[in-house]
Amino acid sequence: MNAVIKVGGKQYYVTEGSEIFVEKLDANVGDSVEFNQVLMIDSKVGSPYLTGATVIGEVIKNGKQKKIRVFKYKNKSRSNRKTQGHRQPYTKIKITKISA
Repeated sequence: MNAVIKVGGKQYYVTEGSEIFVEKLDANVGDSVEFNQVLMIDSKVGSPYLTGATVIGEVIKNGKQKKIRVFKYKNKSRSNRKTQGHRQPYTKIKITKISA
């Protein structure tokens, strides 16, 4: 089965057995997570969500992604370059069950 779910303000296309990276959730490794905001399953489309549909996943890993570098540069001879870094926290989830 295929589904589209909404997690953390973003939409994800998932199938059973797929692994996705979502925004940081308050769950430990090995916990089961249930998503009730299901937008679509196969060809059934909700308005906005399907009633009674759930997607269940298991938390595999919590961590931070690779650092993103942001350069600020002014086109002057005496200016310098500023470097900022940011690491977005994430939760990796493996989808185990999709039910309608």
